[in-house]
Amino acid sequence: MRRRLINSILAVVLVVITVFGVSLVIVETRAIESGARERLQSEAARLVAVVESRLVAGERVTAESMRTSVPGDRHVIIDLVGEEPITLGEEPEGGVIQGSEAGARGEIVTVQQSRDVIGDEVGRTLLIILAVSGLAVISAILLAVRQARRVSAPLTDLAETAERLGSGDPRPRHRRYGVPELDRVADVLDASAERIARMITAERRLAADASHQLRTPLTALSMRLEEIIATEDPETVKEEAAIALAQVERLTDVVQRLLTNSRDPRLGSAVGFDLDEIVLQQVEEWRPAYRAAGRAVVHSGKPHLRAVGTPGAVSQVLATLVENSLMHGAGTVALRTRTAGNQVVVEVTDAGPGVPPGLGSRVFERSVSGRNSTGLGLAVARDLAEADGGRLELLQLSPPVFALFLSREADPAAGCPPEDRGPRVR
Repeated sequence: MRRRLINSILAVVLVVITVFGVSLVIVETRAIESGARERLQSEAARLVAVVESRLVAGERVTAESMRTSVPGDRHVIIDLVGEEPITLGEEPEGGVIQGSEAGARGEIVTVQQSRDVIGDEVGRTLLIILAVSGLAVISAILLAVRQARRVSAPLTDLAETAERLGSGDPRPRHRRYGVPELDRVADVLDASAERIARMITAERRLAADASHQLRTPLTALSMRLEEIIATEDPETVKEEAAIALAQVERLTDVVQRLLTNSRDPRLGSAVGFDLDEIVLQQVEEWRPAYRAAGRAVVHSGKPHLRAVGTPGAVSQVLATLVENSLMHGAGTVALRTRTAGNQVVVEVTDAGPGVPPGLGSRVFERSVSGRNSTGLGLAVARDLAEADGGRLELLQLSPPVFALFLSREADPAAGCPPEDRGPRVR
């Protein structure tokens, strides 16, 4: 492309120089020849005046008397009435140009000059035109090279940007070139790079969240299956199988929730549910793991609370908090339910050392962990809580107290929670 652009510009310049150069040579040649004829005509008129002045004064007109009035490079012929023509100067060879003038007494003066003089002047003019044309061609070449680089370099850069996008490097380059059309292409490529970067980030985040959030349900499910294998009591097998089936359903709900949040975190499936059922469910599921670790998990607080949210997401948030207490805490883990205005709160606490003061404000950030963990659990739990319109907070560093705040379901009949009303009268 660069070569084509240079050749195109150079071709245009050469055509223009050729057309205007030839026209200028023709015009200058005619102007030089016309000027030479006018000069010879003027000299002839001047010599006629000299001859007439001598004739009026009664002087004889001879070659000797006129020699001082005739330029040395001219050939002059003076024709007097009744006398032989008088010639001055050398007769030019080849082609000549001349100018003639007649006097009042019948005398005729003819001044001649060799055409070679005009040719020399035309040659000098032609050299000047050629020199100027050469400078114009050189300037055109330099300008063409500069313009070709200015156009081709951005195109090459844009091609490299597109290749980088195709190879999986979506970083925008934010380069502009001062050419509106090329800058528009650069804007589109940068916007595409940002969209691709967001998509890749979302996919990677989904993969990290899924791998982390599925680990806990799968671990609990494997524990149930191990208990089923280890027991021979049909009732125990039936009970454990029912619990395992419920865990599979919650696992499916977790996967669906992660996929929904990855597409649009604002899309929710909040419903009213019994908070005690979710809390007791987590206590029962984690009790074997705590028993194996020589610890206990208990539940207390205000009963019969109803919250608004997604049961599967709330279960996953509580499972994350209970698992963190199992891995990083100590002593008994307590889940306590209470109310706070128009919200219900589930607090999870243990007797461990808690959260280091330096991580207190950053404990819910991704990849932030003080105990060699992935740093994803609390971040994903917070996202799940916020997707349901709730929030997850760290109320106390040591001993640690995490609190899940959810909207409280209002009683449509009396406008207040059912536990705040008196018994129904049938």
